Amino acid sequence: MPTITSMLSEFTAETISLLPTPLHRLDKLSAELHCNIYIKRDDLTGFVLGGNKTRKFDFLVPDALRQGCDTIIGIGANQSNFCRILAGIGTRYGFDIQLVLNGKKPAKPTGNLLVDHMLGATVHHVDTTDSTVRMQAAEKLRDRLTAEGRKVYFLPPGGSIPMGTLGYTAAWEELLQDFEKQNLSVDKIIHASSSAGTQAGLVLGQSILPWDGQIIGMSVDTPEVQLRDDITRLASAAGEMIGAEFDPDTIHIDTSYIGPGYGKRTPGGEEAVSLFARLEGIFLDYVYTGKAAAGLIDYCRTGKIRPDENVVFLHTGGNIELFE
Repeated sequence: MPTITSMLSEFTAETISLLPTPLHRLDKLSAELHCNIYIKRDDLTGFVLGGNKTRKFDFLVPDALRQGCDTIIGIGANQSNFCRILAGIGTRYGFDIQLVLNGKKPAKPTGNLLVDHMLGATVHHVDTTDSTVRMQAAEKLRDRLTAEGRKVYFLPPGGSIPMGTLGYTAAWEELLQDFEKQNLSVDKIIHASSSAGTQAGLVLGQSILPWDGQIIGMSVDTPEVQLRDDITRLASAAGEMIGAEFDPDTIHIDTSYIGPGYGKRTPGGEEAVSLFARLEGIFLDYVYTGKAAAGLIDYCRTGKIRPDENVVFLHTGGNIELFE
């Protein structure tokens, strides 16, 4: 069977992410919850404060360069982790970065937005909570820049297009290598899921290199039917690009920890951020990883994860949100 690395050789990745990221046991949290908890530190991918989005850009940047693009448009919220990484891509590769962000323009930028400005991105604020209105604003900007002669690479929220999905298809092989090196039998992998690209890449990887456990995406905002459709669409399209068949039975979603909505704090998320910080010195965020970790903690307490199982928490980054 070909390796995922060989299957992706046509889409040569840039060396943006510092890989492999560490995988280690969380001894104090495991003792607290009476479970065997490991963490994959994709908050430490190394570029512009790290996070899962750098793995996507390992494939998106070469694609934009191959197409001769000079401008990249990214879409997100004011505290978008994806847009923060994209702003750094502009600095490193010479793209003009245009960010379309929903949310009022603050008097003083903080967190991710502060980094966007430090890196020289052009920021367009759209005062709306309606994703359709935000997309219309981004498309209008794309059309205007294209009419001016720009070659635009247009990215939806999270960079969740099939090309970006390949970043976590590649990460799947890295995870299996981690397990082998540590002689670790893993039963579950838990991570935050929203724009579907990370989970789509992982489950496509699992379809190529089978594994008996479950990858569980803890939705932070998206209803299950929509998230499943998004994952299926991305994983299927990415699979077609590399000649691999996607198995929809690999999709596992839990929407129990969303709370009142995207970016809204939950008691479980707040507890998770506190526990990880005070027991392990690891910082999560309240939007993504805190909610996913709330699910992890609840699974341990309610027996959905047994004491004899090994679970890996995929830390997708975003802790700069703590400084909003």
